[in-house]
Formats: sequence, C-alpha cells, structure tokens
Amino acid sequence: MNTIKAKDLHEKITRQEAGWEQVIDVRTPLEHREVHLPGAQHHPLDGLDAGAISGKEKPLYILCRSGKRAEQAQAQLSKAGVEGCQVIEGGILSWQEAGLPVEEDRSVMPLERQVRIAAGALVLLGAILGFLLNPAFYGLCAFVGAGLVFAGITNTCGMGMLIAKMPWNQPKDKKQQSAPADCCGSGG
Repeated sequence: MNTIKAKDLHEKITRQEAGWEQVIDVRTPLEHREVHLPGAQHHPLDGLDAGAISGKEKPLYILCRSGKRAEQAQAQLSKAGVEGCQVIEGGILSWQEAGLPVEEDRSVMPLERQVRIAAGALVLLGAILGFLLNPAFYGLCAFVGAGLVFAGITNTCGMGMLIAKMPWNQPKDKKQQSAPADCCGSGG
C-alpha cells in the first residue's frame, strides 16, 4: 500500500506540486458535508467509478475518515488500471489533528452522534418494554449491544450505514447523491 502523511501532502499542495483536485474523498455524502478538504473530488466508495474521476494522469491522493475505506478505494482503482494512488495516512482525522485547512458545515449532525442517539434510544426502549410488557423485549438491548461489539471488533457499523441512507442524511443536490460507503467514521 502506498501512503502519504497529511502534512506531506499539504506541503506538496502549498508548493504547487499537487492540487486539491487530486484528492479523492471516498466517505459518505453526509461525512463529506460535515467536513472536507477544499477542492477535493467526492466519490463515495460504494459508487466509486474510475471513469468518473478526473485528473488520473497525475498522482491521486485518497482520503476517508481514518484510512480503511481509502485502502479499499486504492485497491479498486488499481484493479481498474488507475495507478499511483496514495492513501492519506489517518484520513481526515489526521488532517484535522495536524491543523490543516478544511471546510466544515456545522449545521449537519455528525453520523457518529446519530448512531449514539439511535443505539441509546433502542436500548432504553428495549429496557422499558421488557419491564412493562414482556421480558422478551430485553432481547432488543442484547441485539444493540452485540451490534456495538461487532462494530468495535470489525471497525464497521451496520447501524451507521443504515442511518447514513436516511433521507435527512442525503444531499439535497442530486449530483452528489450516492449510496453510503461505511459508517460513523468506522473503518475509515
């Protein structure tokens, strides 16, 4: 796997050895709306099409939340004949930790926060229904707990993927609309 550190890429862009348009953001539309690099191309992993990416004659720099989805995108692009792609180590998280420039939309509720609200509400609902109606509803609490354990172990989150597909999380601009790739920052 070919990688580049966030600071090193920013230095290349500052020295005009690379351009913002060479950055490919493979996160979900919601994640991209929350925070993104100025001028980066947005091509969510689930709909990644090598033919739709512009500037393939130059090196491309692939970005996700923390790196996992960017690695998957790099493998997909390589299979499609797009060579020389580099994964930005640590994704947008490392970019932000380094204090590098981003564009943010504070009006969007982060996906991770939506997942915490939904998980907490389901556990609370299961506990209340289990106490008041039928103990079988305690199974809902166990199901959510098992899902959270699975998400932690595999670094993927089914609930986040489901919530990302909800209508309020879809871009209003139909050009950007696509299926979400991964969730709440999990996995990249």
